[in-house]
Amino acid sequence: MSIKNISVVIIAKNASSTIKDTLDALISFGEVIVYLNHSTDNTQRIANKYGNVKIVEGDFIGFGPTKNVAATYAKNEWILSLDSDEILNQELIDEMKEIDFKMTQKLYRLKRDNYFLGYKTQDSDTIIRLYHKIYTQFNDNAVHEKVIVPDDAEVVNLKHSFKHLNITDINQTLTKIIQYTDLSVDDQKTCYFSKVLAKSFFAFIKVYLLKGNILKGWVGFALAVNAANRRYYKYLKQFIRCKKI
Repeated sequence: MSIKNISVVIIAKNASSTIKDTLDALISFGEVIVYLNHSTDNTQRIANKYGNVKIVEGDFIGFGPTKNVAATYAKNEWILSLDSDEILNQELIDEMKEIDFKMTQKLYRLKRDNYFLGYKTQDSDTIIRLYHKIYTQFNDNAVHEKVIVPDDAEVVNLKHSFKHLNITDINQTLTKIIQYTDLSVDDQKTCYFSKVLAKSFFAFIKVYLLKGNILKGWVGFALAVNAANRRYYKYLKQFIRCKKI
């Protein structure tokens, strides 16, 4: 089976700073679905330049549900789910070309190298992104969504990684904090302010010390502060919600 029979599915909104690099890396795939969530920048104009790209417009209803809706527009059953700031390496594409894709119960876990303001961080992680859409799909999480792993699934780890341009501009740290914390606070509450402080403090320690970003100098410190701020505002919003109820 050729990678021409894989549909790459991307949800995007105002991704003009990264979408070109993302799509440039996908020219060997037969179909790329770009599901736009009311973009107001040049994302659509950039995506229109690629012959293998199909643009669909729709609402954002949370990351998990939106990715599942976007996958319904794919003509192929094998789905490679990417974000609009993620870029495949050629080595990973070549590795995918060697997969026979005969077993729908196989899920493929990819290594993701995270970048902050152009610098690679110590926060590489692994995530399932290649799956058969008839066999499984993403869960319904509004944020921190994951592909559901059925009991009979076989998870295969691919050797090569892809690049995640997580933060390319410092202002993104602010807009992402607003977006992600709003999604995370839905129907949740925290009634102790000590938990707000503890969660944000541990987020800093985890990113800066436990993950080794102390080795990255000012970039590592800024990354840890960003993680702490995101956690702080998430639980602060939950705390305020508790006080209002």
